[in-house]
Amino acid sequence: MFGIENIKHLQGIRKILSGKKDQFRKVEFDSRKILPGDLFVAVRGVHTDGHKYIEDVIKAGAAGICCEVLPADPDPSVTWIQVKNSAVALGELASLYFGEPSRKFRLIGITGTNGKTTIATSLYNLFRLLGHKAGLFSTTAIMINGETFETTHTTPDPLVLHEKMAKMAEAGCDYVFMEVSSHAADQYRIAGLHFAGGVFTNLTQDHLDYHKDFKSYLYAKKKFFDQLPAGSFALVNVDDRNAQVMVQNTKARVVTFGIKTPADYHARLLESHFEGTLLSIDNREVWIPFVGEFSASNMMAVYAVALILGEKPEPVLEGMSRLPMVPGRFEVIRSSDGITGIVDYAHTPDAVGKVLKAIRKLCRGKEKVITVIGAGGNRDKSKRPRMARLAWELSDTLILTSDNPRDEDPDEIIRDMLEGLTKDEQDRVLSIADRREAIKTAIHLASPGDIVLIAGKGHETCQEIKGVKHHFDDREELRRTMNVER
Repeated sequence: MFGIENIKHLQGIRKILSGKKDQFRKVEFDSRKILPGDLFVAVRGVHTDGHKYIEDVIKAGAAGICCEVLPADPDPSVTWIQVKNSAVALGELASLYFGEPSRKFRLIGITGTNGKTTIATSLYNLFRLLGHKAGLFSTTAIMINGETFETTHTTPDPLVLHEKMAKMAEAGCDYVFMEVSSHAADQYRIAGLHFAGGVFTNLTQDHLDYHKDFKSYLYAKKKFFDQLPAGSFALVNVDDRNAQVMVQNTKARVVTFGIKTPADYHARLLESHFEGTLLSIDNREVWIPFVGEFSASNMMAVYAVALILGEKPEPVLEGMSRLPMVPGRFEVIRSSDGITGIVDYAHTPDAVGKVLKAIRKLCRGKEKVITVIGAGGNRDKSKRPRMARLAWELSDTLILTSDNPRDEDPDEIIRDMLEGLTKDEQDRVLSIADRREAIKTAIHLASPGDIVLIAGKGHETCQEIKGVKHHFDDREELRRTMNVER
């Protein structure tokens, strides 16, 4: 029997497993997937505790057990590894099992409430335009130098992470860009990864169904920067008041970017149109195919990361002007009769406010803004009335509908949203639980020149109702209703 009591997990586990890697067929934390010869890691998860299944995995033929608490009478035929935190150990075991792939390229993590997907995806696209091989972990997909893999989580579990990183290393990737969710940081899903740098975008209310309060949410994000190693960089958005809190205990070199506040990397927004934005960066003008002040901030993060990693300003700016649109992020679809449809992933009060303010700034005359929005079921209920309030204040017509209701009644979710409005305002809101009908109604109400925002789902291609996922893509529905070919 082997025991690790206290520790710097990686060194301890490396020592314990020295010469024993071939003893185990693979590392696994799902007891249902255990086969003879596997090493089972008993992780204490949100919904269950892997320690409950130790007896089952031994019967299934597990050759080793990594756990926090040993059974009263450990089976002597099994190799036992006792650790202080099995979730951390899982990441480090996965890293070792796949050959520590995150040390074979420069891994950059992006965290914050909004902007993670746009920044990570744009960095991946930019570095490929600059001639590098690159990898991406994002909400929309996992990419390995042009090859796409589906993903179910913003930050996958450690086994998927390290397996895909091994493939990225094998493919010769120089850089990998990765969204780091607050759940992943809190649940130690990024344990065993070696980051060359981290980016903080912003912090506003989200995921309070999981974190319970804003302070806990903040410190889940902060944990990522606390764990960045010496020699790495921490790039933070100084326009956000939480930026300094994020890096107050980091060992990384702190670098700043901003639009409104003086920073190491600063830009001025010169012009903004539905086709893109003109920025001034380092006294150079660049046209980017993204819209609004929030997009300018995202692009400053992209520019700063590129220069920190050693790229030259001119090719970076030229590459930024050629970046493709990020799926479901202010994605513009125009009809032949002059109606502008916009699909955006905005699903927090801050994101809803920012996208609608960006639209308002682009309005030039008497065009109306019609917003279709819902809120996800089984998620933070406290943000629902705030989202509806902002959508009401910044829209000419508001249609409340369902998002992914999951196990909740869509009508109940809409009622929660309506609590953000006065009785008189509620009487002037359209409530249409069927999202397809809500989108059709919005287009029917629109006149040439009007703008229709479909918010909340963005890139998502399904709608989850009572545990069943149905195909549903806002972009498809909008094109079909507007009679626009892809």
